[in-house]
Amino acid sequence: MSSLLKVDSEIKTKAEDLVANFFPKKLLELDAFLKDPAINITELKDIHSEINLTVPDPILVPHLHDGLETQNAKKRKLEDGGEEDMVGGTKVFVMPGGMMKSNANLVDLIEKVKPEIRTLIEKCNTVKMWVQLLIPRIEDGNNFGVSIQEETVAELRTVEGEAASYLDQISRYYITRAKLVSKIAKYPHVEDYRRTVTEIDEKEYISLKIIVSELRNQYVTLHDMILKNIEKIKRPRSSNAEALY
Repeated sequence: MSSLLKVDSEIKTKAEDLVANFFPKKLLELDAFLKDPAINITELKDIHSEINLTVPDPILVPHLHDGLETQNAKKRKLEDGGEEDMVGGTKVFVMPGGMMKSNANLVDLIEKVKPEIRTLIEKCNTVKMWVQLLIPRIEDGNNFGVSIQEETVAELRTVEGEAASYLDQISRYYITRAKLVSKIAKYPHVEDYRRTVTEIDEKEYISLKIIVSELRNQYVTLHDMILKNIEKIKRPRSSNAEALY
């Protein structure tokens, strides 16, 4: 029992320090981050990365006259009797320039943003546990303070979920970009695939700035919400105030 009380006391001390000190400190740090030149590039072409895949010379298909044997023109016989589609993509066994690198500008920015996302998730979880431990047993009446506690827990849970979705968004960016680069390797003559890669890089850059802004706003919202209702969160029922500690 004493060990449980010790854990409760540690969570309480840590959570109160998070709300009173860490949250305002973090929102100022993120506000400064939003003014960093690395996240305020106006010319988005500056974050583009070179796609190191050359366009091979076109292959001329002989013996095609006046549209005759159209179906046969799309295929050629192989030595083993099989068929290969002539309009299919290029078979890629190795990248000519070695490994196809990610967009270094975005990777650097992502590696700065990801720790901020993880920190928010972890700190929200600690504060959420603290508020949940303060919720008294269910009784009739005098539940206004309890409803404030429950709303606070719900808000913390929502922030956790949104932060986790930011990590999913980053993973989806890498997967989507990898598929597009694979398409470029297979269909090097199709310019739209190359343009789509630059478009998705620009979109991710804008999204990362929005994520940093949202992280800052969430710290502001949580700090303001909890401090304004701190008395009710700590003592939801005056008659149970002594039993909470």
